[in-house]
Amino acid sequence: MKIRHVRAVAVFGIVLVALTGARGSGGGSCGGSSSSGSNSSSSGGSHDNDSDTTTSGGSTGSVTGGSSANKALRDVTIDSCGLDASGKKLTAKITVNNSDSLAYAYDVSLEFKGDLGDTTVTKATARIDDLQVAAGSSAKGEATTAYPGSGNGSEYKKCEVVSASRTAS
Repeated sequence: MKIRHVRAVAVFGIVLVALTGARGSGGGSCGGSSSSGSNSSSSGGSHDNDSDTTTSGGSTGSVTGGSSANKALRDVTIDSCGLDASGKKLTAKITVNNSDSLAYAYDVSLEFKGDLGDTTVTKATARIDDLQVAAGSSAKGEATTAYPGSGNGSEYKKCEVVSASRTAS
């Protein structure tokens, strides 16, 4: 590489550092404070957003909501589960809390299980499809499935959400 190219690259680097203000260096600020806030960084970059964290080689920002599936799982609460009054169906009552600014249709799958390690209980799955939940609101739903046993349902000790998803409606 010729000397003039090396000089041009060096000048470009200096100008770039001067223009960006070397924000990741933890240096002083124009506001008179030398505090670097809650922004943490190590080699790899700098950020304007105080909630970001930088790690070597790249950045990992704050997760706000995660993927739609993860957010949908967090939105579901099981209110009750067990055998219904007829003795023929396993029923789970849920509440879905949508704190977002969009309305969503939720699909939720629940699994009825026995005690941990109990292999004699047949797992049963129930679904709720297209449960409409308005923005900033909550809705209740009920998932049912046929009771696969022949007793009184007492072998089913718990139910849990195994999957949930949502789509804007």
